[in-house]
Amino acid sequence: MIRTEHLKTYLLKQDTDLPMLGTDSLLLSRFCTLHKGAKVLDLGCGVGVLALLLAEQQQALTLDGIERNPASAALAEKNLRENGLTGTILCGDLRESGWFSQGHYDLIVCNPPYFPAGSGPSASRRNAEARSDGTCTLEDICRAAEPRLKTGGRLAVVCRTERLTDLLVSMRCHDIEPKRLQLVQTTPGKAPKLFLCEGIRQGRPGLKTAPTLILQGGCVPISG
Repeated sequence: MIRTEHLKTYLLKQDTDLPMLGTDSLLLSRFCTLHKGAKVLDLGCGVGVLALLLAEQQQALTLDGIERNPASAALAEKNLRENGLTGTILCGDLRESGWFSQGHYDLIVCNPPYFPAGSGPSASRRNAEARSDGTCTLEDICRAAEPRLKTGGRLAVVCRTERLTDLLVSMRCHDIEPKRLQLVQTTPGKAPKLFLCEGIRQGRPGLKTAPTLILQGGCVPISG
């Protein structure tokens, strides 16, 4: 079933049989460093949620994406087109070569699978691939991002805190220096479950940690 979410400016069409807009994408869209006219690539773009959220934040963006699921990719392309946004959606596997230009992007974003293959809570069949990295690891994401970033371009990721070390190690192995980190708590007094991290291709060492973000009522409002 197709549902329409009203953002501040754009209309986001989603399929209830596919992963839907969540807090993690909202957080990432507000955390990443974004400039007017930036060329942006979303790895595993789903139905184009992050593209529309980023377009709400800044003007004149080029919003490209790659998505393995054909139904998600088709809806992402439709979301861009019907909202008059500039970009290209490819249906393909980010682990393969030959898609999109190298050294082209100012910003690459990714809301990756949260759990290593075979771990994490059980999920419905429609969300299993999006939640488990059996088809895409954090290492795969960094390997795909590095050649497509400009020198000084940024990779921004949201994930669960138990995977923080995996991401930092993978970033450095692919010449993306972690530069900004923020932990996210759902409620005061509970340990953070999510983190936001941004790295710079060929950046100098030096990681800055932002104050822990505590969500209001356990979620972040779309219009915030």
